[in-house]
Amino acid sequence: MSEQGVLPASVDELRKLVADVLDRDEGSIGYETHFLNDLEVDSLMALEVLVTLENRYQVKLGEDELKQLTCLRSVHELLRAKGVMAD
Repeated sequence: MSEQGVLPASVDELRKLVADVLDRDEGSIGYETHFLNDLEVDSLMALEVLVTLENRYQVKLGEDELKQLTCLRSVHELLRAKGVMAD
């Protein structure tokens, strides 16, 4: 368990979470699928993903980190750096 008391996230769990927030099929979200270019995610949708991640994993993410959330890989790496993502 992480310091925050939340079980570490898996990539599949992240994929499901992002798919639910974006109202997309999980199969359409690959590890390198670009949220803006491939899925046409706008800034409001990106903010919704950020808030959902903060609530689910009990972490604080800033504006600079929002800009880093470009694909599932970047979400995975950011959460790993925050200690809530298994390697």
